[in-house]
Amino acid sequence: MGIIYFIAFVSLWVQIDGLVGSRGIAPATQYMDLIHNWSRTHSVWGAVSIAPTLCWFNTSDQFLHFLCGGGTILSIFVILGLATAPSLAVLWLLYLSLCVVGEPFLNFQWDALLLETGFLAIFFAPRQLLPGLTREAPPSRTALWLLRWLLFRLMFASGVVKLATGDKTWWGLTALTYHYETQPLPTWIGWYAHQLPLWFQKFSCGFMFTIELGMPFLIFAPRRLRLLACGSIVTLMTLIALTGNYCFFNLLAVTLCVLLLDDALLLAGCRGASVKRRIGVIIKTALHRSAATPPWRWPCWITVPSAAVVLLVTTMTLTSSFREPISWPGPMVSLFRTLAPLRSFNGYGLFAMMTTARPEIIIEGSNDGQTWQTYEFKYKPGDPTRRPAFVAPYQPRLDWQMWFEALNVMNPRYEPSSWFINFCVRLLQGQPEVLALLKTNPFPNSPPRYLRATVYNYHFTNFTTRRETGTWWRRDLIGPYCPTLSLPKPLAQ
Repeated sequence: MGIIYFIAFVSLWVQIDGLVGSRGIAPATQYMDLIHNWSRTHSVWGAVSIAPTLCWFNTSDQFLHFLCGGGTILSIFVILGLATAPSLAVLWLLYLSLCVVGEPFLNFQWDALLLETGFLAIFFAPRQLLPGLTREAPPSRTALWLLRWLLFRLMFASGVVKLATGDKTWWGLTALTYHYETQPLPTWIGWYAHQLPLWFQKFSCGFMFTIELGMPFLIFAPRRLRLLACGSIVTLMTLIALTGNYCFFNLLAVTLCVLLLDDALLLAGCRGASVKRRIGVIIKTALHRSAATPPWRWPCWITVPSAAVVLLVTTMTLTSSFREPISWPGPMVSLFRTLAPLRSFNGYGLFAMMTTARPEIIIEGSNDGQTWQTYEFKYKPGDPTRRPAFVAPYQPRLDWQMWFEALNVMNPRYEPSSWFINFCVRLLQGQPEVLALLKTNPFPNSPPRYLRATVYNYHFTNFTTRRETGTWWRRDLIGPYCPTLSLPKPLAQ
């Protein structure tokens, strides 16, 4: 968890200015101004409850850097075992604060999964401030089972939601014939996976459903079946990571799988009787000293009610995956709405509907309206000759958001998102913080006078085409995404 928090904070830190800084695409200051105005006409407590963030105190660029830097330092504390539980508590608050003001760039399922896992980890982690100075209590059994319940919901809901939508590609096991080229940021291995024959794609889809729908139930089974679930889920996460870039999602899922293992597996893997005897002595000594000086534990009056709330709310989110309306009692609905802004009691399920086409928005600038030059993104498809790259666990959040933006063209009445228009305005202004999020700036001396966005439909090439042309993608023009944009001329003095 310390490593994953470190990745999350550092990855965001290097992008924060261009995304939600004062001169970024969606400034945190503007969001908090709206919340402040709402609080004046309603209630301050109501506003805090819907926007639980430390940015109530400050929204400056320096404060955003403070949140990211603080998270980075505390994640190192967790890695080193220093004040683990308190550090995890503050890490959860810091990341929640950034997620609240970071929309739409911090609204992905792995952000929610990190917050939920991080919240439960507070109650599972060691309580001592320094490793080795005091006896450590055994991990909370309640927290252990809640974390396993989270892994169950993550996997099972991911399988159920694909079938509950009635999507023909999932039901026909043909979804993977589209997935590798239409996912947000494929890897070059994903290009090769796309070339595999139909029978293998169907077999792979069935294999995935077996793991997502069957293996989660083995999480609660006896030891050997639990280890089978662990190995199966880790295998699936590895294959996903090889063919697509999903930030730290796969690492988080594998981290939860660690909780399906036990000390007996570690001992069984140790070779040599002397090593086993030495570990046995350590365990016996720890048990003896623990019995002599009982360590601090979370009191039942905290863990039991908290567990009841978690189970109640998350059961509601899990059943929503079936897409069948359930009339929950009013108090349960109110409880869910109260806790929802904390983003730690979530529903899951990636790719409920398989996207069968890949529209891509290409942004170009011009000074005369005749000659256009392209802004290249760092990782999303653009130049057809550029090979898909590995970038996870780092997440280029603008590139990801551009994938969602391009899906708008599938709606006949689409309109460009407000953040996208503001992104184009920042390019016309030549904001360095936003330009730093891109691979190339074709206008290094001064920003262009005009900007246009054009949509293409992208497809992977095949072996023959790539051998002859060197291209990984082929693209077909769809049309303009929005009217040509320009900034109003300043008034003459």
